[in-house]
Amino acid sequence: MAFDSDIPTSPLVSLLHRRQTAFLNDKLKDVNLSSGLYPLLIKTYKLEKVSQGELAEALHINESTVTRNLEKLEKKGLIQKTPEKRKKIISVTSDGAKIAKKIMDYDDEWDEKIKNAISNEDYNNFKNILTKICEDLI
Repeated sequence: MAFDSDIPTSPLVSLLHRRQTAFLNDKLKDVNLSSGLYPLLIKTYKLEKVSQGELAEALHINESTVTRNLEKLEKKGLIQKTPEKRKKIISVTSDGAKIAKKIMDYDDEWDEKIKNAISNEDYNNFKNILTKICEDLI
């Protein structure tokens, strides 16, 4: 598929995101999770124990969205909330850990698709540039 050379970057980034989301949704249709829940589950898994505020900050989303999505993950039995002082600490359950590992494996598989399209050096540059743009703009 060819793209016009004057296309802005945003539609290209959006297209990649939509394709990756469709890829993950297809791979994970048996676990019945929406793509908006994946990042919360993975970040909670990686951090082991985290507050809602820390999740919101780490994922650059507002706390009300985190609260709403954590409720969905809790209803599915993938996370648990433990009261600690004035906040609730979030951790994944054993079922949540299994699904988080699956998602991360599929994320790696998606990255391999990108790596197959470009050289390792280009891939590393691509990832570094995207990271820098996000750090500078967010």
